[in-house]
Amino acid sequence: MNRHLLCFGFGFSAQALARRMAARGWQVSATSRSKDGRAAISAAGAKAYEFPAPLEAFADVTHIVVSAPPSDIGDPVLMAHGEMLCRIAPRIEWLGYLSTTGVYGDKDGAWVDEESPLLPDTERGRKRLAAEQGWLKLHEACGLAVHIFRLAGIYGPGRNQLVSVLDGTAKRIIKAGQVFSRIHVEDIAGVLEASLEKPSPGRSYNVCDDAPCPPQDVVSFAAEFLGAPVPPAIAFEEAALSPMARSFYSDSKRVSNRRIKSELGYRLLYPDYRAGLTSLAMQARLLPQQEAPSGAVTTDDDLHP
Repeated sequence: MNRHLLCFGFGFSAQALARRMAARGWQVSATSRSKDGRAAISAAGAKAYEFPAPLEAFADVTHIVVSAPPSDIGDPVLMAHGEMLCRIAPRIEWLGYLSTTGVYGDKDGAWVDEESPLLPDTERGRKRLAAEQGWLKLHEACGLAVHIFRLAGIYGPGRNQLVSVLDGTAKRIIKAGQVFSRIHVEDIAGVLEASLEKPSPGRSYNVCDDAPCPPQDVVSFAAEFLGAPVPPAIAFEEAALSPMARSFYSDSKRVSNRRIKSELGYRLLYPDYRAGLTSLAMQARLLPQQEAPSGAVTTDDDLHP
């Protein structure tokens, strides 16, 4: 049976999933509003469509991932294609909407799981929650096989604290009690792949690793790993941050990933930031493997996700 993944948005996470599915022989297509974006999709070997997508884009689609962020007026994919998706719902085996753990709001460092109250306290979190609710209403209205994935802070090749340490932009910002969860982009793709092979429409999943921690710990590890000076501590109140960066510090919580393990049977490639950054360093040849710090994970799986 031909399987066709259509990606609405072709960012970091969608690209990681697309590579996996293309390697398995799937047909992959994606949308972008911009000419440069469509050129990047084509360069990745996928079929490119302008957004909103033309009718032909839906011809033989079986799976869909939505990673485009909501706008001030709502979810762009729902607004442009909700009616079409309802019409073709019987043949859509799986639709994944990529949301954020920001929908839980601030929990003062406490644990949350998928059953925790959704009380976002940032505008970005409120928009994501509204989008989640819109997609789930479509599931209820016409049986579209919607799945919600709440992603923690994403890192991966070219987007990690090793890079920021090397380019001199890393900051160790200290805010008392601040805790973040994070996830390697290849584990995002792995969770999505596990879900599309085991659909459970209407279900939500937290996508994060096993080790929520203060953000300054990750920067310190990256610097020490590289043998670089550890950036000086900066009090949050004194840090020069953009409004977007500052908003990330308004939420502090530990996010449970129990459901992706118990229901999807997923085993993390990178269970904590040490494993993930060690692997990224090896891939980028930033440090010889034999010089990896004791306790760092350097298995073949980590080096070749």
